[in-house]
Amino acid sequence: MKIIEGFIKKESSAGILLIIVTILALILQNSSLSEFYNGFLHTHVEIRFGNLQIAKPLLLWVNDGLMAIFFFLIGLEVKREVMEGHLSSIQQISLPGIASLGGMIVPALVFIAFNRGESFAMNGWAIPTATDIAFALGILSLLGSRVPLSLKIFLMALAIIDDLGAIVIIALFYTSELSITSIIISSVSLVFLFIMNRMGVIRKAGYILVGIILWVSVLKSGVHATLAGVALAFMIPLNSKDKDGNKFSMAKEMEIGLHYWVAFMILPLFAFVNAGVDLKGISIDEMFTSVPMGIMFGLFIGKQVGVFGFSWIAIKLGWAKLPKKSNWMQLYGVALLTGIGFTMSLFVDSLAYDDTQIYHYADKLAILLGSLLSGISGYLVLRSIKNNMVNLQK
Repeated sequence: MKIIEGFIKKESSAGILLIIVTILALILQNSSLSEFYNGFLHTHVEIRFGNLQIAKPLLLWVNDGLMAIFFFLIGLEVKREVMEGHLSSIQQISLPGIASLGGMIVPALVFIAFNRGESFAMNGWAIPTATDIAFALGILSLLGSRVPLSLKIFLMALAIIDDLGAIVIIALFYTSELSITSIIISSVSLVFLFIMNRMGVIRKAGYILVGIILWVSVLKSGVHATLAGVALAFMIPLNSKDKDGNKFSMAKEMEIGLHYWVAFMILPLFAFVNAGVDLKGISIDEMFTSVPMGIMFGLFIGKQVGVFGFSWIAIKLGWAKLPKKSNWMQLYGVALLTGIGFTMSLFVDSLAYDDTQIYHYADKLAILLGSLLSGISGYLVLRSIKNNMVNLQK
């Protein structure tokens, strides 16, 4: 349990940092420093190797490059949890799995209800389906012992399954025209990584080198580059032996080594470059249009209804059990916290609308407001529950 508690503390600190950089981005975008802020976002960065050229503004290097590292970490976590962690058995995966399914289906339906018939707007149906684990656990950390560890584990597992769902959604629905040559190169890279895994190769540098080739080929293929991070993670050996026959886990070592970089650099930088909403350019009328309303209601209403509703059905039907030492109100409070989409929702938003800002930042502000409402409501519900409250499961 010490490992889990350490993870939660790490994610909690990262959540606080995300709040700080989000406020900073909003201040910069809405002050006399907005020109400096936007200039930073669009700083041209280019890497050239012979005829191979990758030229993007800094914003896209963060979204396509650094976020691939984030998804690589997510892939490592998913692999470990499925193989030997909290998702390794039907009993462990049942409640968070069913809750996560509801937390993706209902918010999407809410968004669709607001935007049906609008073809371009409908690209954003997946925006309210995500959960930001760092923010959600950050709020739980403020509540201390009021929330049992079993519910924190439930939220962690649910968020990990949510991230896996986001990966599948990105692969299926946010892929542009494909380059056959790049697809072939990426496929060969994956086969090579698989062979390395089966042959017991234990040099991290080898996996990283082939992983870079995989990332570049996926980037050029039309499939979103972050998926290369997930694919690479699944090829990293979970259990290996060194030259002396001692057991070690390359996947766990890489996961531990990356966690601080992702939590305290990559995600804050992502939030900084994506959360700078220009409030001056948003009118009240724009916030009441279909896309912002679908996002806000999807996150704040859809998430809590989907997660809590599907959990209630699963528990009442005997498919799962209420987490230990928890009650229905605590489960509802956690369901509210899953409406904090923030970084993942901003990421899907950038894919859905290609950062065109066609909605004049109203879509991004809706993500911030929906996440804020979910966070405050979840905190107040959980804060109101006394530690000695009778378990409502009985």
